[in-house]
Amino acid sequence: MPELAEVEVVRRSLLPRLVGRRLGEVRIRERRLRVPVDARALRRELPGRKVLDIRRRAKYLLLDLEGGCTLMVHLGMTGRLGICPPRRRLDKHDHVVVTLQGGAQLRFNDARRFGLVELIAPGGEASHPRLRHLGIDPFDRVFTASFLRRAARRRKLPVKNFLMDSRQVAGIGNIYASEALWDARIHPGSAAGRLSVARWERLVRSIRKVLRASIAQGGTTLRDFAAADGSAGYFAVQLRVYDREGEPCRCCRRAIRRLVQSGRSTFYCPACQH
Repeated sequence: MPELAEVEVVRRSLLPRLVGRRLGEVRIRERRLRVPVDARALRRELPGRKVLDIRRRAKYLLLDLEGGCTLMVHLGMTGRLGICPPRRRLDKHDHVVVTLQGGAQLRFNDARRFGLVELIAPGGEASHPRLRHLGIDPFDRVFTASFLRRAARRRKLPVKNFLMDSRQVAGIGNIYASEALWDARIHPGSAAGRLSVARWERLVRSIRKVLRASIAQGGTTLRDFAAADGSAGYFAVQLRVYDREGEPCRCCRRAIRRLVQSGRSTFYCPACQH
């Protein structure tokens, strides 16, 4: 599933190619996504509107449109949002196709259909049920050690589970939680409420370091992810622990271990992380 870094890569790759362009004809080829697409609303509201900006909130892409409405896109597990020439043959998983000023097409492709494309009315973002409970973004100025320590106070859940709770921290998924904890030398099973300020400070630095490195490499392509121009991400070759069970740690050479937390695989070094 694309995580924060991958969604940010898509956002940045779309910005120069989409902002300032007007939307045209809307074709809905498949409504049955995670949430059924409101085809009538998209066909009524999108044509003629200019794209003013593209933002990211956690793992959601938010396309700000002329007139105050926002097109929200979530990539789900296999979703892609890209701009294609109109002559390119449509893929069977191109579910939403929007013609752009100049003739190109904005296509939402999703083989497993766990993503979503939804229009938010002007003023409706703050109260939207998918957005209103999201926690702090790792790149926000107030994402600090003291903030996280207060949020985790008296909580016994493992720090990795805390990082992946979108009500606390918005957008950190399984890959980057494991990688950041390794970089910070913190065991993923450590109780979040017992971490010292110093350890939280290391973790904040590591989270941002890992995310920035991944964004610079175009994200992590494990199976389906691609940027808006179709290019794959290359951060997978830099992964230190994720999906490397049994392989030597790149720091101490001990074998990487795997444990299951809340139904998700966690990878860590038993020597470096304590």
